[in-house]
Amino acid sequence: MSAPTTSELLEGAVRALRASPAIDHWQRDRERIEAEDLLAFALGQEELPADGPVSPAARRRFEALVARRAAGEPVAYLKGFTEFRGLRVGVRPGVFVPRGSSEFLAEQAIRRLRGRRRPVAVDLATGAGPVALAIAHEVRGAEVHGTDLSAEAVAVARANARRLGLAATFRAGDLFAPLPVGLAGRVDVVTLHPPYVPRRELRDLPLEIRRYEPVHTLTDRSPHGLGLVERAVGEAPRWLRPGGWLLIEVSPDRARAVAGLLRRSGFRDVRSTRDRSFAVTRVITGRRGGGDG
Repeated sequence: MSAPTTSELLEGAVRALRASPAIDHWQRDRERIEAEDLLAFALGQEELPADGPVSPAARRRFEALVARRAAGEPVAYLKGFTEFRGLRVGVRPGVFVPRGSSEFLAEQAIRRLRGRRRPVAVDLATGAGPVALAIAHEVRGAEVHGTDLSAEAVAVARANARRLGLAATFRAGDLFAPLPVGLAGRVDVVTLHPPYVPRRELRDLPLEIRRYEPVHTLTDRSPHGLGLVERAVGEAPRWLRPGGWLLIEVSPDRARAVAGLLRRSGFRDVRSTRDRSFAVTRVITGRRGGGDG
C-alpha cells in the first residue's frame, strides 16, 4: 500500500474539521487553512510543500494534531506559537491565544507612536505580549510596558521578548498598578484588548474558546462585561500625557457603550474604527485632552 499524499491527507483533515461541533466556523475556508498549517507543522516545514507522499511518522503526527483540533484545541496551543505581524509569538495552555484582529490594534498604536522623540506605550491585559512586542519591534526607541493579572502570561511574554530580542518590560498585576510611578503622565498610547464577555454569555461561546482558554481572559464576570473597561478608562488619564491615546479592542456590539464611556470620561476625538479584514472586532480610540496628540 502506497503512502498517502499531502493532498489526500488534507482532504480527510478538512472534512473532519468541518464536521467538528467544537470549532467556530466563522471564517471562510478556515478549516483548510488550519489543516494546511498543521500538516506543514507535522512535516517540520515553514510552508506546505508540493504534493507528495507523507512518511508514516509524519502522518501519525498530523492525524493526532487534527484529532485534537477537531476536539476544539486551538492551533496555537497545538503548535506552541502563532504569527503576529511577522513575529513568532510563543503561546501555551493557560494563556490567551493572540487574535489576528489584534494586529489592527497594534497597527493603530504604532501609527500614533512613530515620529515621537521618546515614545512610551503601555499594553494592558497583555497576555503573551503580542501587541507590546509588535510595538517594540516596529517603533524605534519606544519604551514599551505590558501588564497582565496572570503571572503565567507575564512569564510567557517575557520569554517571547528574550527570544525575539525585543526591549519590552512585562509585569504581573492589575491594569496600571504594577507600572512604575514615574510613568504617570508620560504615556503616549495605552492599548487594551479586555475580557468583555458578559458573565451570562460565557456558556454561549464556541467550545474551542470556553473549554480551552482561561476564563479570566474572556470575562471580568460583570453582568455587562465592561467592568474592566470602565476601570481602565477611569484610570488611564493619570498615566497618559496630555494628548495621549487610549485604544480599546472590543466586539462590535460593545463599541457604542465603550465609546460612550470614553466621552463621559472626558476623552476627545473618540472614534470606532475597524480593520476591513476582521469584522469581528472594533478598536475604540480616544485622546486625553490638553495636548495635540
